[in-house]
Amino acid sequence: MSADRHLLIVEDDETFARTLRRSFERRGYLVESASSFDGLQDLLAGGLAPTHAVLDLKLSGSVSGLACVQAVRAAAPSARIVVLTGFASIATAVEAIKLGADHYLAKPSNTDDIEAAFARTEGDAGASVEARQSSIKTVEWEHIHQTLVDTDFNVSETARRLGMHRRTLARKLEKRQLK
Repeated sequence: MSADRHLLIVEDDETFARTLRRSFERRGYLVESASSFDGLQDLLAGGLAPTHAVLDLKLSGSVSGLACVQAVRAAAPSARIVVLTGFASIATAVEAIKLGADHYLAKPSNTDDIEAAFARTEGDAGASVEARQSSIKTVEWEHIHQTLVDTDFNVSETARRLGMHRRTLARKLEKRQLK
């Protein structure tokens, strides 16, 4: 295991975290993991300075993975940070990058995808800029998700800002998981 490949995983899905851990350890990474923002803070307070980090966007509890991005970037300014999420949105991608993430990947992503993201240090100027077709449902979902980000994932406050009943919002969130 190499000190120049010290990976931090913050993921609340124990099975997925264990799978990532084993896979990265086989690739020569020294791996530390936490399942919450509090666990991350404990590791960082103990002097952990990772060279790489994989952070889940939606963690159990009230703190999102965006706070984890900020904490890791503050503790390890040169770390390569990849944010993983089961629900990718423009709003959270922009926020993650603004807070210091290097890349943002939608789940399901495997070790190869994550390692490739670690290796990419430049943007791709050749990426397609064609307008994508968005359905009304997609636009609605992106607006809901942006409001969730703005309220730090507070469902009651999000429902109030959107002018909808909390239960209606809860049903919409159940249909499209944020994880």
